Amino acid sequence: MARPDAVRVTIFNQSYSLVASGEDAGRIEQLAQKIDDLMHDIASKGGNIDSTRIAVLACLHLADQLQDAENDLAKFRDKVSSKARAFSVLLDEAIGPGDSGD
Repeated sequence: MARPDAVRVTIFNQSYSLVASGEDAGRIEQLAQKIDDLMHDIASKGGNIDSTRIAVLACLHLADQLQDAENDLAKFRDKVSSKARAFSVLLDEAIGPGDSGD
């Protein structure tokens, strides 16, 4: 089991100490950088907005991206399921009736 590591990140000029297990430290740093970039981007476009509002807007943006990804995944699953059913029908037709392998 990987031992927990302290990870220090800065998001929108605020430092945070987080605990991560081994290989997750780099991922946490990458995610923090993505959030920091997003918040700075929102701040640069929004004028004089306080950091709480910027954080809420960043959360809304990420929630929108998550919803889009979940919708895409659902469509993909439906497509895979449909293709699997079609493949099963074709396979049954190719094997033919009465060919049960006995």
